[in-house]
Amino acid sequence: MEKKKCPQCKNLISKTSPTCLYCGRPNKFITKEYVNKKWNKDNNKNLFDYIFINKYLVFILFLIFTIVIIIFI
Repeated sequence: MEKKKCPQCKNLISKTSPTCLYCGRPNKFITKEYVNKKWNKDNNKNLFDYIFINKYLVFILFLIFTIVIIIFI
C-alpha cells in the first residue's frame, strides 16, 4: 500500500483514501461521479424529471386532441 504525506498535517496517509484520517483534508477532488462510482449508486433524479415531463406533455397533447375531436364532431 503506497502512502504519501498529507499537505496540511504532514501525517502519512494512503494514496487511495478519499480524506486524511487525521485532519480530514480531502485527498482527492470529490465529485458526484466519484461518489456514484464509489457507492454504485446512480442519481435517478434527472431520469425521474425526464419521465415526469414526458408524461405531462403526453397528457396535455391527449387533452388537446380530445377537445379538438369533441369540437369538430
